[in-house]
This record gives sequence, C-alpha cells and structure tokens, in this order.
Amino acid sequence: MGITSVLRPAALSLGLLVAATAGAAEETQLIESINTYRSQVQRCADKVSEELPPLAADPRLVLSVAGGEDLQQALARAAYPLVNVQAISLSGPRDAQSAMTALQESFCKVVLDPQFVDIGVSRDGRDWRIVLARPLLGRGLGDGAAEGQKLLERINAARAQARQCGAQAFAAAAPLAWNAALASAAQTHSRAMANGNFFNHRDRDGRTPSDRAELAGYSGGNIGENIAAGQDSADKVVAGWLASPGHCANLMSTQFSELGAAHALDPKSDAGIYWTALFGAP
Repeated sequence: MGITSVLRPAALSLGLLVAATAGAAEETQLIESINTYRSQVQRCADKVSEELPPLAADPRLVLSVAGGEDLQQALARAAYPLVNVQAISLSGPRDAQSAMTALQESFCKVVLDPQFVDIGVSRDGRDWRIVLARPLLGRGLGDGAAEGQKLLERINAARAQARQCGAQAFAAAAPLAWNAALASAAQTHSRAMANGNFFNHRDRDGRTPSDRAELAGYSGGNIGENIAAGQDSADKVVAGWLASPGHCANLMSTQFSELGAAHALDPKSDAGIYWTALFGAP
C-alpha cells in the first residue's frame, strides 16, 4: 500500500522580549521539555490531547535560525523524505524553559499534533527555530495483523526486562498471549482513526477501548490501550511507547496477560498510519 506525498510547510513566528543568558545544551533541553509536555494529557485550544510518544531528534531538521530558505528545498538537500513539516520561529527566549513557555502559550496545537514524528531545534542567541516533521513511510510494512504480531514480539521482549517508566519502577513481567478478539478490536480502531483522520482512545461514536473489546467478543474485565501514529515500524512504535511513562506503564503492567494489535493506513489522513495495541486480562 502506497502513500501520497503531501507537503504542507508552514513558518510560524513569535516575538518575545526576554532577558539573556545561554546554556550549552539548551536545544536538547527544549526537545526533552517538548517530549515531557507531549507525554501528558494537555488542554489546548479547548481540546484535550492524548498522551503522545516522544519526538525523535533528527539532525536533518536542524536548520538555519535565519530562515529565508524554502523548507521543502532545505529538507530535500538534507535527504529527509518529507510528507509534512511545521517550522516555528521564536525571537526572545533566553533559555529552553522560556522557549517552552512560549510554545505552550502560542503553539500548543503544533507541538501536540500526533502526526509529527521527528524534531530538530536550532538556536542563535535568543532566536530559535523548531522544526517538526513527518517522514514518508518506509517500505516493507506487512498487513495489519502481521505488524500486530511484530508488536507482540517487541512488547514481550520489552516486558522481559526490568525498567523504569517515568518515576515508576517495573520488574520484568511475563509475556503476553495473543488474543484474536482484542486484535479484531485493535484493527477496527486503527482503521477508524486512519479513515476518520483522528487520534483518540474514544472513537467517533464515543466508544472506549473497553466498549470496543466487548463488542469484539472479549469477556475480560481489565482493558488498557496504547495508540500511536506516524511511525512506520513496530520497532519505532514500541520504542516511542517505552519512552513515554504512561504508555510504558501499560506495556509493563502485570495486570495484563493478553494482547491484540494492528495498524491501518490511509494516505489521505494526516499521520498516514495509525497503530493500536489493546491489552486485556480474562
């Protein structure tokens, strides 16, 4: 299944008057702050966002702060296979904390857009450029069910090791078993998000993950769900979930013993690909 390449470049700007100091790793700190912000439920423009996996730092998106060049041409020269990009310019913030405050106040919709996968931050004094992008999907994706089985393998490999999910420590957990009813519900939700161009645990009819599991014939009473968008492989999806405390906690929880998972594609949607992992226990 292919994907149509659609470029929607945008340059956004904000002028701020803030006093000056500089730090050596402010760009990295800003990316960390953005990912922490994305990992929590946020209210933005009268909407509530989902918990989002982190953006991956990509050096190809570190562009000149001065701008003045076409985004598409700049990323083509950097060999970034672009579908969509947003560039935010800030003038004034003295450090990453001040820049993050400006992003939350004026650009929360861009920062919380689930379609974006990669990020690059550049800085020159008090001038910043934050580039968020979604790349073309890689080749070699299997069908939804096959990729769901890959998610199961990657999740069970992660559960086999003790890890820290944010502030919460988890011991190694037993592997999850595949469940066809949960897989059917996961496929239904992934397809609904792709075709309906939305990213949410609650579907357009108001159904929750528990509702969808029940409709698919699953009789277990304990249900959890992780969703993702934009990533083009099971490895990237699970890596993103492990880097997000809430998603990681679901993945490592001993309350769950079964899993069904799937992805769906729609080239007309913002993110192109949507993933659902539905956790359960009989």
